[in-house]
Amino acid sequence: MATDALARTRARLDAYFGVSSHGSTMRREVMAGMVTFLAMSYVLAVNPSVLGDQGDLGDKGIPMQAVFTATAVAAIFGTLVMGLWARYPIALAPGMGLNAFFAFTVVKQMGIPWQTALSGTLLSGIIFLVLAVTRIRERILNAIPLQMKLAVGAGIGIFVAFLGLKNAGIIVASKDTFVTHGDFTKGATLLALFGLLVTVVFLVRGWHGAVLYGVVLTAVVGMVFGLVELPEGVFAMPHGLDQTFGQAVINLPHAFTGQMFVVVLTMLFVDFFDASGTLIGVANQAGLLAKDGTLPRASKALAADSIGTMAGAVIGTSTTTAYVESTAGVSAGGRTGLTAVATAWWFAVAMFCFPLFSVIAGAKSVTAPALIVVGVLMARALGEIDWGKLEYSVPAFITVVVTPLTFSIAYGLAMGMVFYPVVMVARGRFREVHPTMWILMVVFLGYFFFLAE
Repeated sequence: MATDALARTRARLDAYFGVSSHGSTMRREVMAGMVTFLAMSYVLAVNPSVLGDQGDLGDKGIPMQAVFTATAVAAIFGTLVMGLWARYPIALAPGMGLNAFFAFTVVKQMGIPWQTALSGTLLSGIIFLVLAVTRIRERILNAIPLQMKLAVGAGIGIFVAFLGLKNAGIIVASKDTFVTHGDFTKGATLLALFGLLVTVVFLVRGWHGAVLYGVVLTAVVGMVFGLVELPEGVFAMPHGLDQTFGQAVINLPHAFTGQMFVVVLTMLFVDFFDASGTLIGVANQAGLLAKDGTLPRASKALAADSIGTMAGAVIGTSTTTAYVESTAGVSAGGRTGLTAVATAWWFAVAMFCFPLFSVIAGAKSVTAPALIVVGVLMARALGEIDWGKLEYSVPAFITVVVTPLTFSIAYGLAMGMVFYPVVMVARGRFREVHPTMWILMVVFLGYFFFLAE
């Protein structure tokens, strides 16, 4: 009887997810889910190090334990929605880049409390959901030129890498030259350089869990040499959400200000195009795109991403989005939402390992290499920009350079959006500038002159 019940369950799962029809097997889907988890699980250490109160933000940050638990729960919830509803082999978690924007631009630079920043994240998710279920999404996608989408992604990548280099002590402040190289005789800096080296080697070798393996090996070496604290244990019951859960809703009225308008717009813009690009890229690798190049169930997939953002904000973390590391699971054979469900299961297991991840999250020299490598991967978009045409290269270059040099994704995005229509007009191509771009130009000019501090 038990065998028959198991067979019926397997048949139902197969029919619902379309495992056999996609040329896959149950075992392959489950294994692919584990590969995806290994490729992206570094977020459990890096996100708390960026947003937590034991990092650069200090007492302005979110309590470390709460960020860890929120990161895991947001990944579980968002990935399950994507797997069970949209039925794609794509996992979600708090996104790199947007967590840095949340921490260093919104909280640290603008002085906005993390509770209000969570409200902005929630609001961006709500707007994203509305756009995802209406035809407005397509109009906006068509309005923003590809070159600017690529530039924003690349600029965020360089910003994240710059942050990693700073945390590693490889780049330090200088009164004479603004920035300079750090002291390479310091143990923490040497440990970060070691971590960067081994992570890059793992990555070049094509290991799916390259970033995670690099983080773990660096942490172990750091413990051996007394540079990283030993964990007090391995397992612990998840807790801490009582400090963050619902803060986004409670503080939602504070999100309706001129300053927060630009914050929400930036979060929305970056997540919108990052999610779209990731979904299309992963689906293309998995052979799931339609013959005309469109993404089946696109509205559900984008809605799942926005629901993940909303849930993550309510729980207590920055924007939750589709992870490009899902390609690791796809390369291992994952083709259906069952892969995502398996990934969510592993995040549920990892949620009980805070003592282990907290030690890693609290050591900048351990997480810095991960940030640098993630930045490298994001900056690959530079190669797709048409540098031969000044009307593209000028606004793209300004976006890419201003983002890290001002330590602000919002500033970089705004500068690029202001310059793009101007250079297009100067080039005699004003008819190609979508009306939406002129609206964005006016919005960001207002930001520079009236809202930016």
